[in-house]
Amino acid sequence: MRKSIVALVGRPNVGKSTLFNRLAGERLAVVDDIPGTTRDRLVAEVEWNGISFDLVDTGGIEANGRQQGTSPLARDSSDFIAEIRAQYEIAITEADTVVLLTDVSAGVTSTDVYIANLLRKGRKKHSKQDNLPLLLAINKCDNQSRSMDAHEFYELGINNLYPIAALHGLGIGELLDAIVSKLPSSTSVSEDDSITIAIVGRPNVGKSSLLNKLLGQDRVIVSPVAGTTRDAIDTRLKYHETIITLIDTAGIRRRGKIEPGVEKYSVLRALKAIGRAGVVLLLIDATEPFTAQDAHIAGMILDKSRSVIVVVNKWDKITKDSYTMDEYSTLVRTTLQFLDYVPVIFISALTGKRVNTALPLALKVHAARHVRISTSELNRVVAFALMRHSPPSKNGKRLRIFYATQVATAPPIILLHINDKNLVHFSYTRYLENKIRERFNFSGTPIRLTYRERSG
Repeated sequence: MRKSIVALVGRPNVGKSTLFNRLAGERLAVVDDIPGTTRDRLVAEVEWNGISFDLVDTGGIEANGRQQGTSPLARDSSDFIAEIRAQYEIAITEADTVVLLTDVSAGVTSTDVYIANLLRKGRKKHSKQDNLPLLLAINKCDNQSRSMDAHEFYELGINNLYPIAALHGLGIGELLDAIVSKLPSSTSVSEDDSITIAIVGRPNVGKSSLLNKLLGQDRVIVSPVAGTTRDAIDTRLKYHETIITLIDTAGIRRRGKIEPGVEKYSVLRALKAIGRAGVVLLLIDATEPFTAQDAHIAGMILDKSRSVIVVVNKWDKITKDSYTMDEYSTLVRTTLQFLDYVPVIFISALTGKRVNTALPLALKVHAARHVRISTSELNRVVAFALMRHSPPSKNGKRLRIFYATQVATAPPIILLHINDKNLVHFSYTRYLENKIRERFNFSGTPIRLTYRERSG
């Protein structure tokens, strides 16, 4: 199951970042205490009343064109109608709920009117989104007078209106109540039985070229200009007897490098593609320095608990000796410390060198994602790990692990019954995970160790 997506939209300077940080900072459901892991703030997992969703900060739309005329709407939007329409149609198509944020101190602007019209009219073009909820949040309502002024925003034609003050946290609970009440009860990762593989990475690392080589045809446009691919493109193929859906995605830039416009929504689509996929091919450009953004994208993948293969592309352009591949593998694993269990392969999408190893490996990783361990085998491994390295203690009290059981697959989740959660330390959890990985095949797949207290 994938989490629902809530898109936060609006013009610049209405407080979208403040609202995003307010929701993410106070209601962030998952916090990874993993050294070397940096999380991009473009998306945050938010939980409210037991319901979690992904909040996406889509960025502001600025009226950068002018046209002479008497209509404020014409003056503000004439030269950027196509861009705005493209962006908001993507938001409508990909999100499960859209929150339009405005600023009560500025009143209803022509850009607010135009965006609201696009949101209301655009959803009618998408049969699956006829019932897409639109919520209108009026920001900076930090006193009674401004809250009364918020009623003028009903002229935007959106009935679900919520006065808030994002900076002070006023009205946030009511807005969150409305958001979760509009979300679908469940959303499937995939609508069919095919194995879904997403190809992700920074711009211009060769994602479309790899897809074309895997398909043996030019299914998508390949261009040396970064940012050519803006949509997440699905392509089905039959590999031996297995049906596979490949998803080519837009390049994901560093947060500060994401340009205003369609690119922000391309990132939304890429993030959604990661959520839909079971296995993700993370492409790295061998000719460029390994970047922090590669780690950012890896973090996005792990936040979605997806299985990963690191694919180092353009290997044909590297001067090599017999040690180069091992040295680069070490560099990958050193830089992506939390991906030490992930396979690393070296290819050339241009020449096709080793591209034929990608799909077989992806199928193996997909199978590992669905491995289920018997309780007896799992407890033997845990018992052996306890003998080799005693659990930590605190104030004279030692962590006791009574037994373990696997409670889920895709990704595998292992529940350990213990005496006191306060005695659990991150390093010991990592130690147990490593011991489990040594015995069972979870290649490329994250596993989650969770704890439950009981007396004994």
